[in-house]
Amino acid sequence: MFTFLVILSILVFLKLVIVAAMRPYMAPLQDRSGVRSLVQISQALLLSIFTILVVVTFGWLLGIIIVIVIVLLHGSLGRISFVARIAHKLYGVYEPHLITFAHRHPKVLGVIGMYTIEDERAPLRFESRDELHELVSSSVGVLSANEKKLLTHSLSFSEQLVSSVMTPSSAITSIKKSEFLGPLTLDELHKTGHSRLPVIDQDIDHIVGVLYLQNLLALDIKHSMTAEKAMEPRVFYIREDQTLQHALAAFLRTHHHLLIVINEYRETVGLLTLEDVIEALLGRKIIDEFDSHEDKRTVALRNPHDNNEPKNHEDV
Repeated sequence: MFTFLVILSILVFLKLVIVAAMRPYMAPLQDRSGVRSLVQISQALLLSIFTILVVVTFGWLLGIIIVIVIVLLHGSLGRISFVARIAHKLYGVYEPHLITFAHRHPKVLGVIGMYTIEDERAPLRFESRDELHELVSSSVGVLSANEKKLLTHSLSFSEQLVSSVMTPSSAITSIKKSEFLGPLTLDELHKTGHSRLPVIDQDIDHIVGVLYLQNLLALDIKHSMTAEKAMEPRVFYIREDQTLQHALAAFLRTHHHLLIVINEYRETVGLLTLEDVIEALLGRKIIDEFDSHEDKRTVALRNPHDNNEPKNHEDV
């Protein structure tokens, strides 16, 4: 019997924490106060049930001590991120029923008097980024589609990794440092649609510079030079597991528009441009005169360089 009461107390405690984490921000404004009252009523009932169970299980002295601790801590536990996410999902399931009950029994809520006009006028508080994200997504007639996209992408910007928006190494067009920049080579380079090209020594894992095609427009084709002489020798690297917020700070600090993305073994896994980061922040593409108007990650999936695909290859 003791074990059963302990397990039951734990289950009621978990429900209490989840209910305490619920926020009726998704409900229409006219229904929000009623839903908030029902959530508070549920929280009070669960706390009462928990108190009775704990006192019966552990006795008056220890039971009261446990209840006091839980009363002080359950609100803070409800603000833990994964608890808030669970509460958010459950609230989405039960909200229609709460609104229906509030409409059918307004006198019950009025008699209990769990909310006031001043409370309704109080500014909204958000316990997690997911709550704010949901509010932006569910808003109707307040924000335009572009404004919603900008806000939602801004909210997730600091959590996005470089690997999620970089151009993969399989889609990188590079040039060897010994390549002569004659008329045919320059024509081919401009046909790639890229404004910057990594300059390699041996292979893509040995990048020694960056070639800016705009700087080649004034190049005297009568005196061909190698890519090594025309390139910008400074190369900046960033880890694939860094955040886009870190990448943006790196762009601002280095005044550079291209970063080479590497893994933990310092192998080249992609490249990242300032445009990639800004597009992730704004939630829309930025097209300039050098863009080929095609998603580079989609190009990479088509494997244009036939990477690791010999005649008798087999994927296992």
